[in-house]
Amino acid sequence: MTRRFFHVAVAACAAFASFTAHASDWPSKKPITLVVPLAPGGSTDSTARLLADKLGKELKQQIIVENRAGAGGNIGAAYVAKAAPDGYTLLMATSTIATNVTLYKNMGFDLRKDLVPVSQVALIPNVLTINNAVPARTLQEFVEYVRQKKGPVSYGSAGNGTASHLSGALFNSLAHAEMLHVPYKGGAPANADLIGGQIQAVFSPMVEVLPFIDSGKLRALGVTTKGRSSRLPNVPAVGEVLPGFEVTLWNGVFASAATPQAVVDKLAGAIQKVTQDPTFRKTLADQGSTPVGNTPAEFKKILDQEIDKWGKLVKLSGASVE
Repeated sequence: MTRRFFHVAVAACAAFASFTAHASDWPSKKPITLVVPLAPGGSTDSTARLLADKLGKELKQQIIVENRAGAGGNIGAAYVAKAAPDGYTLLMATSTIATNVTLYKNMGFDLRKDLVPVSQVALIPNVLTINNAVPARTLQEFVEYVRQKKGPVSYGSAGNGTASHLSGALFNSLAHAEMLHVPYKGGAPANADLIGGQIQAVFSPMVEVLPFIDSGKLRALGVTTKGRSSRLPNVPAVGEVLPGFEVTLWNGVFASAATPQAVVDKLAGAIQKVTQDPTFRKTLADQGSTPVGNTPAEFKKILDQEIDKWGKLVKLSGASVE
């Protein structure tokens, strides 16, 4: 028994030494893959590619962005959750991943057990935009308009359970309104119908609708974050008219749960440096986003809070996905 224990102990020490050496060498062995669980071309994809470029230079290793869309981001997230825990396969997730814990009966993985938060990258406001034909010039006027039911008001979303849907559900609840929800397969078709007048409102990620706001094709009435956005300083926060309203989107990097802590910490530190880079910050600011860059412990605490918050909004909306 003593001899067997000795051999087990020696093997464990050797494995630990190898593990530690591997962590200290990361990421020298091969390129890193950053999985985006959404289709190419969207705001998250754009931010991921910007991050990959800056982070690759910081780590002195190539970072390849790979899109694995489907099931509200669950397919790409599950792929990373099941990948080798060596720090070479990472996930660029959005706040949708916290929503999906309540929205989906089976995500294909356990968010709290199978993935480890590394660092948030950016905070992204949604903005309430309306068709120019709607007779409301201010957020207060729009609240009164939907309350008094002077006409049918439909709000579009990127799909059931998405942040744009949940923003509208919270708006309805706090405004005591009954806007009709119209789900689309993505934000682009929803905004196309908004411009065309088929629907009257959409809560969209700011980066997706800034060109329409700047060109006057859509009217911005309110941002969903707690405070105003420096990108649209004259547009109030919805909470200024409807106290308690706050919906903040975010994106951030995750790794598979058994990834060595030394790798997670090194990666988080590099992301924090990138989020302080002036050109990175300016690019995000031009999109209306706010760089973050926090520690794994800080991100984990926020994630737990987000799972609870988004869970309540999902239940309020009545949305569910098999």
